[in-house]
Amino acid sequence: MSERQTAWLLAALLAAQLILLSVEAPSPDGPGDNVLESTLLRAVAPISHAVSTLAGGVQGLGSGWRSHRTLVEENQELRAEVDELERKLLRLDGLKSEVDRLSEALDYRQSADHELRVADVVYADHSSWMATMIVYVGEQAAEVDQPVVGDDGLVGRVVDVVPGYARVQLLSDSAAAVGAMIQRTRRQGVVRSGPNGLTLDYLPKQVDVVPGDRVVTSGIDGIYPRGLPVGTVVEVAPGEELFARIRLAQAVDFSVLDQVYLLPRRTLPEM
Repeated sequence: MSERQTAWLLAALLAAQLILLSVEAPSPDGPGDNVLESTLLRAVAPISHAVSTLAGGVQGLGSGWRSHRTLVEENQELRAEVDELERKLLRLDGLKSEVDRLSEALDYRQSADHELRVADVVYADHSSWMATMIVYVGEQAAEVDQPVVGDDGLVGRVVDVVPGYARVQLLSDSAAAVGAMIQRTRRQGVVRSGPNGLTLDYLPKQVDVVPGDRVVTSGIDGIYPRGLPVGTVVEVAPGEELFARIRLAQAVDFSVLDQVYLLPRRTLPEM
């Protein structure tokens, strides 16, 4: 053997001897450990901790994803329930409106001094300046100047009669005039129809009237009883001379009427 090979062999034998001694040598950490095991433990422990931490993070991420998916599903279920409740609420609102409409008509009929007569609308003229309506009254004839109302308020008055039928002058006729008042303040005027619709005339400029005020019949014209709904104030502006210009939205939509009610004619005493 060469001198170099002999040196490598001695180094290998010395390293093997040191390893054997380290295996048998006790560790300073305790009597049951040795130097090799301690060295290996110190080298492997950080790696094990990192792997354990990574595994815990992955498990937590999976748990968090499952929780998120559960929350999304529950949110979708709650949204569907809310949508269904909203649909039910809309249906209930529609039923309530219908009940309110019928109740108002019923209450109005019960509050009248006499039973109202039902008349079927057979013809209506809304386009010409003479706004009129033909109604079928049956065998019992109507009377001139009988007030005519709908479920929502005043329609007009009877102006002509023939067997079985009557012609009604609508409130929107340019020749019609109705004694009326602001329901809130009791201030009285006259309702007429013009190019811009219904107006409440002969109220001073300083009168207390605002949009939204209800206007009802005042009963001073000798034809219509007091308290019939006529319309609602939609505009108040300074008019000519001493009076305000008050525009109304009429209470009754004549275009949807298929039936009306005839009130008893008022009989005034002779003066």
